[in-house]
Amino acid sequence: MTHSNEPKRITFLIHILVWIFIAIVIFVVSPLSWKVDLPVEYWFKQGFVLFFLILLFYLNMYLFVPKVLFKGKNWQFILIAISSTLLVLFLIIQFENLLNLQELMHYAFRPNVPYEPRPRNFNFDLFTILLLLFGFGISTSVVAVQKWQADVELRRQMEQEKISSELSYLKAQINPHFFFNTLNNIYALTNIDVERAQKALLKLSRMMRYVLYETDKDLTLLNRELDFIKDYIELMRLRLSDKVNLEINIQENTENLPIAPMLLLPFLENCFKHGISAKNESKIEISISLQGKILHLKTNNAKFPSNPNSKEKLSSGIGLSNTRRRLALIYGEKHRLLIDQENQENEFRVDLTINLV
Repeated sequence: MTHSNEPKRITFLIHILVWIFIAIVIFVVSPLSWKVDLPVEYWFKQGFVLFFLILLFYLNMYLFVPKVLFKGKNWQFILIAISSTLLVLFLIIQFENLLNLQELMHYAFRPNVPYEPRPRNFNFDLFTILLLLFGFGISTSVVAVQKWQADVELRRQMEQEKISSELSYLKAQINPHFFFNTLNNIYALTNIDVERAQKALLKLSRMMRYVLYETDKDLTLLNRELDFIKDYIELMRLRLSDKVNLEINIQENTENLPIAPMLLLPFLENCFKHGISAKNESKIEISISLQGKILHLKTNNAKFPSNPNSKEKLSSGIGLSNTRRRLALIYGEKHRLLIDQENQENEFRVDLTINLV
């Protein structure tokens, strides 16, 4: 509650200080104030001007600008500003006449010269008009800047909500996609080795805890993410044949930096999904390291055509496309993703760096 009221207090204090400064200009720095001993009626008149300046300032700020100018009624606003200024000038003139200020000012400057009524000096009226219009301009600028700031903040919040909604949608797609692929792997393993399939289910249950408790958060710890990846690799290792050469290099004892959960998994899934052949020798290379605050992931696998009878084809492309989008939304220019899939070796290579701070 205290923090929410702090900007209002600061704004109120700024207004008070500005009006104190303007009052000093009107009452103290006035060119007439240090020339002669002016009558008290003159100071009443200056106070009268200050009162209407403040009145028009806040009427314009809270009524004329939001209700007229921001509604697109530009000419009405200009007419209101001019007519309000002229009305205040008329009231000031009437107040001066009521105080008989012209005669009193004459005796203040020429005490030994008899007073004779003269035409009004409109230079002072022009100064008053400019002062009032200046107040209109400042208050209009203040409200315009406040509205611009509010619009920018609203757009920022809407964009943030849009990004949050999109991220939630992407994460909702990733989790079923991950389990779809993993369960298919275990299903395939049951036809080969039931005991290994049971071990795989135990691994999967531990991974499910991570998914249930960590993916609901925007960020998790890097060590937990790497532990999850290691479990996934071990799960995949259970179904690999001797024809697959698996080279894994995951840095141990990394600093516990925050990272978006399950962000690296789709690149590893892609390796095991497309880099394995039942007939040919194959090799999968996975390297994850942390240099300072920079996370570096490199994967390399051969490209083999997918089995047309595989149930995994239903989810083809979901993981990587979603991960690209998540990287763009979460890390923006703080990440670099290079994917090379057009090379003579017919390999799929990923080189990802993320600044985790």
